[in-house]
Amino acid sequence: MFPNSLPSNQRPSQTKIVATVGPACAAVESMVELIHAGVDVFRVNTAHGTREEHQQKVDTIRQASGKTGIPVGILVDLAGPKIRLGHLPGDEYQCVAGETVRFVRGVEAKEPGDLTTSYEPLIDELGEGDRVVLADGVVSLQVEQVDRDSAICRVMQSGLVRTRQGVNLPGVKLSVPTLSEKDIANAEWAAGEGIDFIGESFVRNASDVRQLKSIVSRLGGHTQVIAKIEKPEALNDLEEIVKATDGIMVARGDLGVETDIAQIPVVQKRIIEMCHKYNRPVITATQMLDSMQYSRIPTRAEVTDVANAILDGSDACMLSGETAIGLYPRESVETMHRIAMATEPLFRERPPLKKPSIDDDLEELNPITLATTYSAGRLAEELDAQMLIVASASGRTALRVSKNRNFVRTIGVSDSEATLRRMCLYWGVVPLGGVPTDDPAEMARHVVEQARTAGYLTTGDRVVMIAGTGLAATRHNMVVILEVE
Repeated sequence: MFPNSLPSNQRPSQTKIVATVGPACAAVESMVELIHAGVDVFRVNTAHGTREEHQQKVDTIRQASGKTGIPVGILVDLAGPKIRLGHLPGDEYQCVAGETVRFVRGVEAKEPGDLTTSYEPLIDELGEGDRVVLADGVVSLQVEQVDRDSAICRVMQSGLVRTRQGVNLPGVKLSVPTLSEKDIANAEWAAGEGIDFIGESFVRNASDVRQLKSIVSRLGGHTQVIAKIEKPEALNDLEEIVKATDGIMVARGDLGVETDIAQIPVVQKRIIEMCHKYNRPVITATQMLDSMQYSRIPTRAEVTDVANAILDGSDACMLSGETAIGLYPRESVETMHRIAMATEPLFRERPPLKKPSIDDDLEELNPITLATTYSAGRLAEELDAQMLIVASASGRTALRVSKNRNFVRTIGVSDSEATLRRMCLYWGVVPLGGVPTDDPAEMARHVVEQARTAGYLTTGDRVVMIAGTGLAATRHNMVVILEVE
């Protein structure tokens, strides 16, 4: 059952934190620590491990959430068509600028300077002049000659490569489908398990998203699809992808290899802006506090990166190796939380957001709801209200309130546990279950009582509530202002 009480009076950051599960935090006690430190969503990466291991992680996450009484969401990340190097003699090879290496067929290289990959048709699909990037951008190659069984490449940028490291092919049109049979099987498992979010890797166009959503829909699941933007083709179809998906991840790892790395800050802002236009939650990911895998203190550049991602409008920031394999998973979460707490007050100094237009392509939101959520947020700020309450059956209205970026604690209530877990990803929204939503007066009384118990409210505080009269047009057609007695 979903917890029916609010967490303690320690003010959480408005920006949500996603943490990747791995050996460093696999125990339930470790996850409990991370939840208390500020984790809102746990990520399970299916690129590593077996189905049994993935299931164990999901079970442990749910156990930890139950122990803390704090809801958390679960994001299952599909591997996607990631190409990797095959086995190298001695497990590594030093690529030297100006020299040549050769891609050959098979899974194991026999000679120094020969490379194999997990992608069987690679040689058939490479052409003269194509770029090949290895080891997350460390090594750069250019194809000079292709024959039936090999592709000879000139090393343009030196570096050490190792067995199973990643291979990226910027601009090369590949025949491999976005969803492999393994990905489809993992998606079906996730939907059947009631997972909250599925991350779709290497999305190229909106049809990739629709394919995954149809798989989830066929199984009758509530799982939402998070499209990971990490290929140039996705940037070319960005608007349609955002409209088709339930959320976006700015996956800067492969994106920084597939595109010009100097463009990543600009691309990040463009993606986030598009997500705000279409009312989609957006996660910014990769190397946010990367040095904290080995250090208790991040670099100044990393701190600034997290702060700028928040100011760009990210709903959530994600930790990868920091929590999965790092030495300081709890400290990494605590640091990200502190950065968010230091950065978010700057939203108060910004000019008010433009009122959403009813002409905006937000088919899922009634124009009355758009106007009501915007006005309620402005009223809450002008009255210096301590709380904004919104009931949301599907979560879409709560997300709209979140996107307005009002610096007022927002309590999202719903009859659906799936919706409440979804709210764990929404900026500034604290989910609360067990609240009667049919009677606005009873809903307000219940939430205010819970908030007083948790220390959120005291006598004289003002509360703004988005409610409805029950008319057919929309449930969200009324703004109520309360003063705590």
